Amino acid sequence: MYEEKILVIAVKKPNQLEDYFESSLEELVSLADTAGGKVVTVVTQNRDRLHPAYYIGEGKMAEIKDTIEENEIDLVISNDELSAGQSRNLSEFFERRVIDRSQLILDIFAARARTKEGKLQVELAQLQYMLPRLHGQGTQLSRLGAGIGTRGPGETKLETDQRHIRRRIDDIKRRLQQVVKQREQYRKRRKTNEVFQIAIVGYTNAGKSTIFNRLTDSDSLEENKLFATLDPLTRKIQLPSGFQSLLTDTVGFLQQLPTSLIASFRSTLEEVKEADFILHVVDGSHPDNEQHQDTVLKLLDELNSSSIPMLTVYNKKDLIKEDLIPMSRPYIVISALLEDDLNRLLHKIEEEIIINWESFLINLGADEGQLLNRFEHETILKEKVYEESSETYKVSGYIRPDHPLQGIVKEKSSKHD
Repeated sequence: MYEEKILVIAVKKPNQLEDYFESSLEELVSLADTAGGKVVTVVTQNRDRLHPAYYIGEGKMAEIKDTIEENEIDLVISNDELSAGQSRNLSEFFERRVIDRSQLILDIFAARARTKEGKLQVELAQLQYMLPRLHGQGTQLSRLGAGIGTRGPGETKLETDQRHIRRRIDDIKRRLQQVVKQREQYRKRRKTNEVFQIAIVGYTNAGKSTIFNRLTDSDSLEENKLFATLDPLTRKIQLPSGFQSLLTDTVGFLQQLPTSLIASFRSTLEEVKEADFILHVVDGSHPDNEQHQDTVLKLLDELNSSSIPMLTVYNKKDLIKEDLIPMSRPYIVISALLEDDLNRLLHKIEEEIIINWESFLINLGADEGQLLNRFEHETILKEKVYEESSETYKVSGYIRPDHPLQGIVKEKSSKHD
């Protein structure tokens, strides 16, 4: 398969920290790799502000054009979002396709969406991104063959018919409303069944899907690429005590996610809001892991989810070079590839959950098997002892304050007193 050769252009503004700038460039190179291209060279420029017509300074333009010719570059990607005018001017000057970071991310999402909902969300984000940029894209669009930044909605129709796009946007929004309604019904059903829900969140490529797969014995996409997971997957897991919970894997977070994308993936991220407990997975070996944690915590805040109990899981301990200074507590350091570490993680999750729960001690008759079964799966049991003399089970453990079994606990405890 032909790998498109890519040249990256980036402007560093005076107020940008060097580390942040470097990490955003590394991320862009990874994104290009995920999209199936190869970054041949990166050209950066320090400027007080972005050039209104060209993004970069005109002096730099000729130099970049020479580099493009010499290296037979197919595609130019800018680190910042470009206006329609900047994109058009650069494309005409370089005689190459020019896209920006947001288009690249949208393109990867388009290639990776699996479910109907995922595909609709990506298409909506792409159309909303393209609408204000349609004017005068004719020559550029007609020259597009295929390649990175061109996947998704049909291109030639776009320029001729803005009405068509607006209609399509309305249509997708209507269809997504339906999906959101269905999802809400599922959530309500899960809530009425009182199922405890754990959501895995984290920066893209932190190892969320690996942890999810190992804990649930399933095979969601797991690879060393950004955005391996787009569509949220939910599976049942059992903790060491026998307590059963649902675990949901969510889309990876990223710095500078295009706003249209966050908006259209809202319903996917809403899963996090419904969680009773959050596992925040961090690639402990990544030099920018603090930046990554900030990005995720900021997004959780935007989703009004920052008050949900959370355990930070520093993953990839086998790759951690220097001492890890945990930013958040409670935390655990693991490698998702080690069985022992996954067991430690399950025990740690249980430890953290019961902090907000209430302890109980009750006696259940030998004939109350069904009830005993519910206590085994819906509470965290610490002890279950059968007493032959009274033919009862002495059961103790922890239960959620608002759990329906609380009624039984109160009734049995008062008898016990």
